[in-house]
Amino acid sequence: MRLHRLDITAFGPFGGSQSVDFDALSAAGLFLLHGPTGAGKTSVLDAVCYALYGTVPGARQSGQGLNLRSDHAAPGTRTEVRLELTVAGRRLEITRQPPRERPKLRGTGTTVEKPQTWLRGYDATAGAWRDLSRSHQEIGEEITQLLGMSREQFCQVVLLPQGDFARFLRADAEARGRLLGRLFDTQRFADVEKRLADRRRTTEARVREGDTTLLADAHRMQQEAGDAMDLPGLAPGEPGLAEAVLGAAAVARSTARERLTVAECRLTAAESAHAAARRALGDVRELARLQARFAEARQRAERLQERDGEHRAVRDRMERARKAETVAPALELREAAAAEHRRATEAEARARGTLPDPHAGADATGLAAAARRTAEELGGLESARRAEQRLAALAGERTGLDDQERADEDVLREADAWLADWDPARTALQSRIEAAQEAATRAEQLAERREPARRRLTAARTRDELAAGLEQARQRALASAQRAVDARTHWLDLKEQRLNGIAAELAAHLTDGEPCAVCGATEHPAPARKVDGHVDRDTEERALAAVQRAEEQRAEDERRLGGVREALAAATAEAGDAPTARLAAEADELEREFARARRDASALHAAHEELRRAEQERERRLIDRQQAAVRTAARVTRREALDHEQVTLEQELTQARGGAGSVAARAAQLERRAALLTAAADATRAAEDAAHRLKDADARLADAAYRAGFDTPRAAADALLDAAAHRELQHRLDARQAEEAAVRAVLAEEGTAAAAAQPPADPASAEQAAEGAEQRLREAVSERDAAARCRTQLDRLSARATEGVRRLAPLRQEYDRVARLAALTAGTSADNERRMRLESYVLAARLEQVAAAATVRLRRMSAGRYTLVHSDDRSGRGRSGLGLHVVDAWTGRERDTATLSGGETFFASLALALGLADVVTDEAGGVRLDTLFIDEGFGSLDDETLDEVLDVLDSLRERDRSVGIVSHVGDLRRRIHARLEVVKGRTGSSLRQR
Repeated sequence: MRLHRLDITAFGPFGGSQSVDFDALSAAGLFLLHGPTGAGKTSVLDAVCYALYGTVPGARQSGQGLNLRSDHAAPGTRTEVRLELTVAGRRLEITRQPPRERPKLRGTGTTVEKPQTWLRGYDATAGAWRDLSRSHQEIGEEITQLLGMSREQFCQVVLLPQGDFARFLRADAEARGRLLGRLFDTQRFADVEKRLADRRRTTEARVREGDTTLLADAHRMQQEAGDAMDLPGLAPGEPGLAEAVLGAAAVARSTARERLTVAECRLTAAESAHAAARRALGDVRELARLQARFAEARQRAERLQERDGEHRAVRDRMERARKAETVAPALELREAAAAEHRRATEAEARARGTLPDPHAGADATGLAAAARRTAEELGGLESARRAEQRLAALAGERTGLDDQERADEDVLREADAWLADWDPARTALQSRIEAAQEAATRAEQLAERREPARRRLTAARTRDELAAGLEQARQRALASAQRAVDARTHWLDLKEQRLNGIAAELAAHLTDGEPCAVCGATEHPAPARKVDGHVDRDTEERALAAVQRAEEQRAEDERRLGGVREALAAATAEAGDAPTARLAAEADELEREFARARRDASALHAAHEELRRAEQERERRLIDRQQAAVRTAARVTRREALDHEQVTLEQELTQARGGAGSVAARAAQLERRAALLTAAADATRAAEDAAHRLKDADARLADAAYRAGFDTPRAAADALLDAAAHRELQHRLDARQAEEAAVRAVLAEEGTAAAAAQPPADPASAEQAAEGAEQRLREAVSERDAAARCRTQLDRLSARATEGVRRLAPLRQEYDRVARLAALTAGTSADNERRMRLESYVLAARLEQVAAAATVRLRRMSAGRYTLVHSDDRSGRGRSGLGLHVVDAWTGRERDTATLSGGETFFASLALALGLADVVTDEAGGVRLDTLFIDEGFGSLDDETLDEVLDVLDSLRERDRSVGIVSHVGDLRRRIHARLEVVKGRTGSSLRQR
C-alpha cells in the first residue's frame, strides 16, 4: 500500500482545505511530520485512517462522526477527506464526508446530513477516473479485503504508536495476549477453548444426571431391601459408583429371593393348619346343629298334643261348610231374584205416578200404543223447530248489521278527520328532513376543519414553549463554548509552562551513578531546580480532562440548541404567526359549531322514520274508508232479503205452535209425554218378569237344602263361610298337618337321633382355634407378599440401574475425553506442564515470530548489544506462554524488558513495532506496505543512538518504501530534509510541505 495524496477540508483542527503530496515526501524515503503540541500532527494520521475505514483510531471516535468537524470551519463548508492510494496494484481514490449538523433550508433550526462516501478507480487505459461505488458497506468491505487488515491492525502496523509498544514491552502476559489477539485474530482458538469448556460442562451435567438417577434407584432399592443392602456413601461423578451400586443390588436380590423361599414354606404350613381348623370347626357346628334340631322337634311334638281338641272342632266346622257350599248357588239365585223383583216393583210405581189420569190404570200394551202416537206427533214439529231457530238467527244477524254500520260510520269519520290534516303535517316533516340534511352537510364540513385547527393549536402551544426555552438554550450553548475555550486556553498555558520546566521535572528523577535518560551521563553536577508554580504532569492531565469535559458539555448544549431550533421551526411552520389565544378561540368556536351541527343532524333519521310512518298511516286510512263504503252498500241489500225471509217464517210458526208459547215449548211437551209413557210401559213389563223369576228361585232353594241334609234353607245359609273365614280355617288345618309331618321327619332322621345321643358340642372353642389358624395364615400371606414385592421391585430397579449404567458408559467415556481436551486447551491439565492455554500457545508462536523479526532491527539499533527472545516460562503461580525478555550481549544474561532505560525502551519498542508490522503483513496475505508512520519517542535518544535508529529507518526505504516520522524533536529537522509542518493558529491549523 502506497499513499499518493491526501486532501483535508474542515477536519479536526484544519478549518480550511489542506493537501499533502505523499509522492513528493516519499521521494526522500524519510520525511518528518512535525509541529507544536496540539497543532494537529495526529489529525493527519486520523484523516488517513478515516478515509480508509470511516472511523478514527481509539477514543477519538465518538458522537457518530459529528466531532470530526473543525470548530474553525465556516458554516457552509462541508467536512471532507479525500485519499488517493495504490493497493494490490490498483490506484483508488476514497472520498468521505462525515455527518454534519447544518441550518434547515426552510424555517429555523438545524438538521443532520447523512454521511457520504465515494470510491473511484483509475483506468490507466483510458487515463481517467471511473466511479466504483457509493455504498458505505461495499466500500468498507472492498478496502478491508484489499488491505487484508482491520482498522485495529492498520493502526498498529502502519501508524506505529510507540507508546503502545512501550507498554507492550512492560506488560504482563494477559495484556500482551489482548493486543496480540486483536492483531492476529485468534478468536477462533478462544472459541475452540470455550466450545470444549461448554461441551465439558454439558457432558459433565449429563453424567451427573445419570449418576443422580442411578443413586436414586439405589436408594429406592435400599428402601425396599432394608438392612439386606449396604449402600456405600458415594456422590454423583465419583469413580466406582456404578460398580458399587450394581454389587450391592446383586447382594440385595439374592437376600430377597431367600426371604421369599422361607415365606412360601411358612405359608404352606399355615394353609394346612388353617384347613384342618376349618374342618374341625365345621364338624363341631354340624353336631351342635343336629342336637339343637332334635331338641326343638321334641318340644314341637308336645305342643301339638296340647292343641288336639281345638283341631277337631275346626275340622267339623269345615265339614259343615263344605256341605253348605252345594246349596250356595241356589241361595245366591234366590237373593238375586228377590232383589230384582223389589227394584222392578219400585220402578213401576215411580213410572205410573208421573202419568196423566187417563193412562194411570192402563196395562203395558196400552201404554206402548199411547207412546207411539205421541212420537208421531213430535216428528211433525221438526221443520217448525228449524224455522224458529232460523228466525232467531235472523234477529242476531240484523243486530250484527247495525253494529257494523255504526263501526263503519266511526271509521269514516276518523279517516276524514285525519286526512284533512295530512298536507300540513307532510309539509312540516319535509321541512324537518331538509333542515337535518343541511346540518349533516355542515357537520361534515366542520369535521374536516377540526383536525387542522387542533394541530395548529398544538403546534402554537409547542411554538410558544420552545420560543421561551430557545434563548435559555442559546445562552447555555454560548456559556459552554466560552468555558470550553477558557479550559483549552488554560490547558495550553499549563502545558507550555510544563514544557518550559521539563528540565527540572526530568532532573527530579536523577540519581548519582545512574545514567541520565536524556544525555546518558552518570554525573549530574548542576541539575535544574523546580521554580515556584511549577506545573507537573498531574496538573496538566487534570486540565486536559477539564478541556475534554468542557468540549463534551459544549457539544451536548449545541446539540440541544439545534434540537430546540429544529422543533421550533417545525412548530412555527405548522402554526404560523397567529397568536395561540386566537387559535384556541377559533378551535373552541369550531367545536361548538360542530357539536350544534351534529345535534341538529341527529334528528334526520327520526324525521325520515316519522314521515314513512305517516305515509303508511295515510294509505291505511284511505283503504279503511273505501272498504267501509263497500260494506255499507252490501248491508242495504242484505237487510231486504232478511225482511222477506222473516215474514215467511213467522206464518209457518203460527200454525206449528198451537196453544204453546213456541215450537220448542210444544216439542218439549210432546217429548216429555212420550218419554213418560214409554218408561211406564217398560217398568210394567219388567215387574211382571221379576215376579215369575222369584217364584222359580224359591222352589229351587228348598230342593237343594233338602238334598244337602239341612232342615231348612236358613240352616244351610247359616252353615256357609265367607272367603276370609274359610281361608283362615283351612290355613290352620294345613299348618297343623305340616307341623306334624315336620316333627315326625326330624324325629325319624338317623343322624339327628345319633347326634342327640352324643355329648353336647362346644362351638366356641372350635371357633377360637379356627380364628387363630386364620390369623397365622394372614400373617404368612402378608410376609410372602412383602417378600415377593421386594424381589419384584429389586429385580425391576436392578434392571433399570443396569440399563442406566450401560447407557452411561459411552457418555462417561466421552466426558473423560472432552474433559482431558478442555483441560489441555485451558492450561489446567497435568499434561500441560506450562499451564498454557490454546490461544496463548498460538499467540506465543506469533510472539516468537515478532521477537525474531524485531531482533534483526534491534541488534542494529543497539550496535549488537540487545536481542529480544520469547519465553514460555511461568511467572509465579500464573500461566506461561507470552513472556518477552531481552538478552544483553555485554553481560550474557537474560532479563525482563521492564528493566530497559527510557532510550533503550524506545528503540526496543520501535524494533518490536517494525517486527510486528512485518509479521502482521505476512499474516494479511503479504500486502506490501510502502508507507509507514512512526509516532514520537525520539526525544529520549542520544545523538549516536538516534543515528543508528535513523539508519534502520532509512533501510526501510528499500524497494521504494517511505517512512514518515511524527515528532517535535528539533534535532530531527536538521537530519531529515523532507518535512511536513503543521502550523497552529487561532483560525485553525494549516500544512506546509518542504
